Amino acid sequence: MIRRSGEYRTEQREEMRGGKGTVTIEHFWEPKTEMRSHTRMCAKLTIPPGGSIGFHPHDAEEEIFVVIRGTAEADDNGEVVQLGVGDTLLTGNGDGHAIRCTSGEPLELLAVIATY
Repeated sequence: MIRRSGEYRTEQREEMRGGKGTVTIEHFWEPKTEMRSHTRMCAKLTIPPGGSIGFHPHDAEEEIFVVIRGTAEADDNGEVVQLGVGDTLLTGNGDGHAIRCTSGEPLELLAVIATY
């Protein structure tokens, strides 16, 4: 199955998980109806400069972020780290994370949430 750029279901989330600004989510594939794996999300997230996603845990699931554009400051379960293009972050098993765009351009992340 192929889905072309521009054909993704897109949504805007204001102050996502208590963060700042508006996060744009482009869903590549829909869980349960298009994907058979135990996946809750497969999407590109775009966070504007200064915007963020607030701290939240991932219980009984894992989330993978891959930075594809921009730079970020991430709270990796209490450890604050800097992320750039090509860096990844894995959060799960009850741990939590937050992320904030620190560049003058939007932060773009590939986000996959797998449940277990």
